[in-house]
Amino acid sequence: MSFLRLCLAMSMLATTSADLAQLPPPAEAVSATRTITAEAHRSAVRFLADDLLEGRGPATRGDALTRLWLATELEELGLESGFGDSWQQEFDVVSVSSNVPKSWTFKGKSGESSLGYWDDFIATSGSQTPITEITDSELVFVGYGIEAPEYKWNDFKGADLAGKLLVMLNNDPDWDPSLFAGQTRLYYGRWTYKYESAARQGAAGAIIIHTTASAGYPFQVVQSSNSGAQFSLPPSGAPALPVQAWATEESVRRLLAANGFDLDKLVTSAKSREFKPVPLGLRTSLRLENEVERVKTGNVAGLLRGRDDALAKEVVIYTAHHDHLGVGHDDGTGDAIYNGARDNASGVAQALTIARAFASLPQRPKRSILFLFVAAEEQGLLGSEYFAAHPTFPAGRIAANINFDSANIWGRTLDLTQIGHGKSTLDDVARKYAAMQGRELVPDPAPENGSFYRSDQFNFAKIGVPALYLKGGVKFRAHPDGWGKNTVKSYTQSSYHQPTDELDGSWNFEGMVEDSTVAFLSGLEVADAAALPSWTPGDEFEAARVKALKDVAADSAGSGN
Repeated sequence: MSFLRLCLAMSMLATTSADLAQLPPPAEAVSATRTITAEAHRSAVRFLADDLLEGRGPATRGDALTRLWLATELEELGLESGFGDSWQQEFDVVSVSSNVPKSWTFKGKSGESSLGYWDDFIATSGSQTPITEITDSELVFVGYGIEAPEYKWNDFKGADLAGKLLVMLNNDPDWDPSLFAGQTRLYYGRWTYKYESAARQGAAGAIIIHTTASAGYPFQVVQSSNSGAQFSLPPSGAPALPVQAWATEESVRRLLAANGFDLDKLVTSAKSREFKPVPLGLRTSLRLENEVERVKTGNVAGLLRGRDDALAKEVVIYTAHHDHLGVGHDDGTGDAIYNGARDNASGVAQALTIARAFASLPQRPKRSILFLFVAAEEQGLLGSEYFAAHPTFPAGRIAANINFDSANIWGRTLDLTQIGHGKSTLDDVARKYAAMQGRELVPDPAPENGSFYRSDQFNFAKIGVPALYLKGGVKFRAHPDGWGKNTVKSYTQSSYHQPTDELDGSWNFEGMVEDSTVAFLSGLEVADAAALPSWTPGDEFEAARVKALKDVAADSAGSGN
């Protein structure tokens, strides 16, 4: 967009929308956006997705090189180290590599049935122990495995499930807009919740039934994401689930049918508040031999300190995860490096490019800006979880989180997706700058995937921080209707969490540049605004924000600040 056009758009918005927050100075903003270029994005992706970094797996040489490079880039921009005298926030993670038997045998009234590792099931250890073993454990179907008092939903009904192997549906109830959130998946539908829920029951393990529709990705993503070393934070006192498994719908259907159960009828029975756990008449044993190692990874951050003495104590945090899956299963072509070019070298490139734009401003914003590159997102959002528990600014002083994960690599769009659309006042800010580009801010076109709970903004939301998670749209200017959705679907089926997620000549950075520009201008406005963003009244994270703000107020009163 030209300088004249941007200024005109700003002028029109300012004169027709008196209730909008103050816009940044047009000349300074436009000048800074000129640093947000295709070349800047491409060069960062090229480095991060190179085979030499070996997929940036946690606690690997590629991970260490990535963190060093990021710290060097932030230092070159003139930022302050984000963690006191250090650019990195190192923390311990526990690596568990499980040796899984080639077959898993189940005994029932009709005899024995087996599932084959890799094609039928994937299993990992949720226990950080050399041996994980379940012995003669009974299988119980527990529907969605959800306890949600606010929806008067409890799939367990007080059943004694200690030591049992729970069979669970993925997703959450989605057939009624007034029940849960209809087609929009909540955290109750995430695989992480399923395992946490089973652990709270004292279960020996859980098998999540995979379907592409309920997961949002094919089984090959389960295979690649849950094989090899799996990482978690050191024990925190929360209950652990010894066996964490997935199985294909077809394999579960076959297993249950051999014992006289119809999977479709069980699924139908689960779609009711009256559902009770169903013993399946099957028992099984499983032994996983684990290599357990305590290792280190880390978050990387650079700080642009705000110019206002009071508001500089508050911060806008830009995030992108720097890790991927490392070296894993050969994809059949001889390639075993999971480069993670789109996921998430592209998001890192966006945050770095925006850092460059902020650094080019002749006057720093009023609030501080932190550029935070978090570790081990692919292992369950571990880096952002650690930062949220050990933040450099109190939660009540974090104005907003703006997160990047898997950018638009296909060109300019007429729309811009806000994951979590409608949840906070940040929508109004992003909508304004999208409109300057002739674009519409829209909700997630695939709400059933629960994307708000699948990237690092979720851990900020849990401590009350309003989040902006912008994703490229699907209405591409240079292509007919439907092309965008089909292209994203094709990427998910062929390249998501696969060695084929690589930078090549087909990438079009024009849309990424526009998305980064919106995110830069949005963050700049939040940093200079008089008031903090807020959650929409009644949102699930509003209570956490209220508490965080009260804590800050109490601390300020106690210290006299």
